[in-house]
Amino acid sequence: MRLGSAALLSLLLVSALVSAQRPPMHGVIGNSVVALNGPWAFHPGDDMAWARPDFDDSAWDTMDLTPPPGSYDFILGSSGFVPGWTAKGYPNLSRYAWYRIRIDIENAATSVEQARLAIKMPESFDDAYQVYVNGQLIGEFGHFASGSVTVYNSQPRAFLLPADVHDGTITIAIRMWMSPDTPLSGQDAGGLHGSPVLGRAASIEAMLELGWLTVGRAETANFILVGVLFLAALLGFTLFWLDRTEKAYLWLGFASLTHLLNSAINLFCWYTTVIPIVIQFMLVDVIIAPLTFGMWVVFWGYWFGLDGMARIHRVAWTLVSLMVVCVAMLRAPLYGNVIPISAAAWLLPVSIALKLMLGVLILWVVYRGIRTRGTEGWLVLPVALLMLLRLYADELLTIHVPTTFHIFGMVVSVGVLALLLTFAVISLFMMRRFIGDLREREQMKLEMEQARQVQQVLIPEALPAMPGFTIGNDYRPAQQVGGDFFQILPLENGGLLAVVGDVSGKGMPAAMTVSLLVGTVRALVNYTTQSPGQLLAAMNLRMIGRSQGGFTTCLILRADPDGRVTAANAGHLSPYIQGKESQVAAGVPLGIDANASYPETTLHLAPGEQITLLTDGVVEARSRTGELFGFERTAVISTQPAETIAEMAQKFGQEDDITVLTLARRAA
Repeated sequence: MRLGSAALLSLLLVSALVSAQRPPMHGVIGNSVVALNGPWAFHPGDDMAWARPDFDDSAWDTMDLTPPPGSYDFILGSSGFVPGWTAKGYPNLSRYAWYRIRIDIENAATSVEQARLAIKMPESFDDAYQVYVNGQLIGEFGHFASGSVTVYNSQPRAFLLPADVHDGTITIAIRMWMSPDTPLSGQDAGGLHGSPVLGRAASIEAMLELGWLTVGRAETANFILVGVLFLAALLGFTLFWLDRTEKAYLWLGFASLTHLLNSAINLFCWYTTVIPIVIQFMLVDVIIAPLTFGMWVVFWGYWFGLDGMARIHRVAWTLVSLMVVCVAMLRAPLYGNVIPISAAAWLLPVSIALKLMLGVLILWVVYRGIRTRGTEGWLVLPVALLMLLRLYADELLTIHVPTTFHIFGMVVSVGVLALLLTFAVISLFMMRRFIGDLREREQMKLEMEQARQVQQVLIPEALPAMPGFTIGNDYRPAQQVGGDFFQILPLENGGLLAVVGDVSGKGMPAAMTVSLLVGTVRALVNYTTQSPGQLLAAMNLRMIGRSQGGFTTCLILRADPDGRVTAANAGHLSPYIQGKESQVAAGVPLGIDANASYPETTLHLAPGEQITLLTDGVVEARSRTGELFGFERTAVISTQPAETIAEMAQKFGQEDDITVLTLARRAA
């Protein structure tokens, strides 16, 4: 068939009988190309003599590369997918096989430059090839070395024919190589999945650009996905940096990162031949894909705040490890070399079972989330199902479930769309939770500030001047709001009442407990009693039912101008006089026993002597090596001013609130 110069495509197949060899195709090339649908002579095995133009291939089988009606490439989303040799009578064939065809060309070119021919190979094939024209190697995809073939992710390729081959009978031989593990990915693997195209070099170059454009349209959504995944990973790690208590943020970052690496590696291999497909599969299929399942299991577990996360970790990572080992045995270089091909009969079902178990584990975690979180769990369920759709996209592709469609001319796979929607919804959930946590932190901050203000009111900043005593104090909370408190109350006889205590807990509850205790002491001292024992008994009754599982220790002493000191103790540290611990009877802490009594102990403070009251933040200060400050050090420094004692304990290693109160009787 002859076409005019304006024609874009022509195809002419003429049958003829030629003795000793198959009849050649007949093509007339003007400004057109010839699709080499065949039939091609086909034979498994490998023999370099099969590249020679005079080789007799009449006894070979035939292979037609005409695309079935309505067929399309499941990966690229383009029309015209030809099933491979595993679907055409060679289900167990791997490694080498050859295609051969002879074509009788009439080239209508008017110049040598126009007459130059080229051949474009299909975008889809398994897994590597070499192209011979009249016995001469003109190009290859993959690296064929002695005894080994390096395979890369398939890409469009075109090769120029020798300058002296432009018309007449041309013999084209294609040497194919397929890895033994490739048939495991689908039922249509093997050889060429489209027909080569022969034509003038300029036309073939235009078709090559069109082939790359097809790849670009197929991968546009993946470029978008890489950007979304990068932002999702950045969001997860940033939120975790801002809130270290929410581990779900951290695992969202890890899950996003694994998906990002998966997509980035695949994109890189679509456009380059730097990473062999063995390494690509080892990274993506063997390592990243199983890890992704584990990341999602742990993420949803932390998202719902489930109990037993240690067990979930163990189950998830055990299944992931088994899946890594199983898939590694089904991929090159192990499969077909170390692992026999026959092992796929049980390895493949095991790998699928492990993958299904991980999917079931994800759904079980979400089910527990629904039971614990109710509405939020039900909102998460569609997101989890979308994510599983992405994780099982390869299995859907294997059983010929359509997974690609077109949006505004762009090829979009169901897996990519599911992943985009998954991360979009999860990001909204994460921001919603983060904003809620931020509000809670702001509320806590406000409560802490209110507690601090209450504490500032209750803990005196300026101590009263007492004619017979020198008073010193130092208060150093471990946090913004502490549980320690103290009061110095002057008495009418010239003496004073000193109160030191420690409330279990922190924040506003501790501050309110302190306010209750201080108010009780002040009211009783002014209107009822100044007896330390009776004061503690009254404070104890006030605390019954209000401790919320906690308790309060307290020491009250009354110092009279003549040096007589009366002390009562509710589980607090005894005071120190001149470096020695005083033996003050200790009753139970406040708020525990309504019938508790607090006996009084009488001490004497001579002129010039100092009595020191402190909280357990001094004794329990701990160094970096774990050593406690202890009672012996406390006794040694108890004669020092209050500020010195507090500073020494703090430098040693403060872990709790430190309160020190000193009373020194002046000389007459």
